[in-house]
Amino acid sequence: MLRAKRWLLLLHRWLGIVACAFFAMWFISGVVMMYVGYPKLTEAERLQRLPPLMAENAWMSPHRALDAAGIAGPLKELRFAAASGGRAVYLAVPQQQATAPARHGSGVIVVDAGSGERLGVVDLRRALDSAAAYAGPGIGMRHLGTVAEDAFTHSRALDAHRPLHRVQLDDAEATLLYVSGLTGEVVRDAPRAERLWNYAGAWIHWLYPFRGNVFDRYWADVVNWLSIIGIAVTLTGTAVGILRWRFARPYRSGARSPYQGRMMRWHHVTGLLFALITLAWIFSGLMSMNPWRIFDSGAAPLRGEALQGGPLVISAEDVSPQVLLGAAGGAIRELRWVRILGRTTVLAQGAEGRPLLLDSRTAQAHSLDAQALQEAAAGLLPAPVARIERLTAYDLYYYARAPHTMTGGGDKPLPVLRVVFGDAHATWVHIDPHSGAVLGRSDSSRRLSRWLFAMLHSWDWLPLLERRPLWDIALITLSLGGAVLSLTGVVIGWRRLGVKLRTVRCQ
Repeated sequence: MLRAKRWLLLLHRWLGIVACAFFAMWFISGVVMMYVGYPKLTEAERLQRLPPLMAENAWMSPHRALDAAGIAGPLKELRFAAASGGRAVYLAVPQQQATAPARHGSGVIVVDAGSGERLGVVDLRRALDSAAAYAGPGIGMRHLGTVAEDAFTHSRALDAHRPLHRVQLDDAEATLLYVSGLTGEVVRDAPRAERLWNYAGAWIHWLYPFRGNVFDRYWADVVNWLSIIGIAVTLTGTAVGILRWRFARPYRSGARSPYQGRMMRWHHVTGLLFALITLAWIFSGLMSMNPWRIFDSGAAPLRGEALQGGPLVISAEDVSPQVLLGAAGGAIRELRWVRILGRTTVLAQGAEGRPLLLDSRTAQAHSLDAQALQEAAAGLLPAPVARIERLTAYDLYYYARAPHTMTGGGDKPLPVLRVVFGDAHATWVHIDPHSGAVLGRSDSSRRLSRWLFAMLHSWDWLPLLERRPLWDIALITLSLGGAVLSLTGVVIGWRRLGVKLRTVRCQ
């Protein structure tokens, strides 16, 4: 028994020398991330920065422009916006390219709306023009070259746009823009304050020093194994702390802890108080990595054609952007052609709010038939529909987070339809009843991941999230407790290591 306790203590001591340094860093950077997230360009920011489309401009119809560019056949996607070089363009994704984005870059073909010319790789002038359109009049800028990946562009969502042009704006926020080298769109913005705070927040919290360099292929393994070591340190430390705490009668000194030194005593006490939350946060951090893909269910993809009712094919009967903009009215930022319930529809999107649905051939506004949408949604999977719910408020599995957070910034409209399938994976599909768009899919594995990661790590629990600053107070208090536990461990470990090194040198 004594031998087992000795090995337990030694294991905790020497693993803890390294682990506590990471614990301290994770706790402190986690507090920063509560308020400043990793740079991202949200959909709302993108739309607000796009120049409004004016109906009086002379643009080619979508069919003419695509024909001039040599694009034929069904499309995965078609957009129209002043999104590349400050000029109006069609951004088309042919159906056959959409299946292989890794080989074909973004899969997007950019077509000038005035001439029908295909626009190739983005040069310096076009990148600066895109940045100027984003920044607005009177803002100076300078081109900082191109990068494949840097500290603020590790997101895999940007892979389809690399290399990226870096453009530094001379605005009040000293914003750094990243422009797609393939489409010319601004794909990320990073103000100076956000960049600086990120070095103390997300960049170090997610161990991004190991990304974008020779260690990149090992990054996931580094995070996973450091988390596993952290779990071992926490478990062994908790066991040691309980074994050495006198619950029934105190030590001769009158204390419950045997440690006389201030650091050891603080480490012992905070370890007992904050061991559970430390274990929960390290474990949930490991779960965020989906280690060894344990949450991948292998479920079949959704059959999107059930909602589409046929392929998206642009014909000569589809009206021009001028006609659509005239019918939509207001300051429209983007037109998007989609296939919904067997009808080609144009989503006319302003700087904010829900898009207006227009018929692509008549430009008449219309809305989706609720019953037809539900019947079509039943064909998304080859399984019976258990029920269809209409959510008018957020719940534990469908909710919005602040834009700067890891899961925030996406479109989470209400009301929403939840289609519950009776398949082996217990699949749920969320559908926007206004636009017919699939907003998300979850199954039993992903819902388990939601509890083991989002709930345990960032406390995505609506009673707390809806009662801020209660959420802030709880997380900051527990983070500070964990930081004290970790920092005392760092000091103790440093002292212990120093004694060992001096002993070796004296021999």
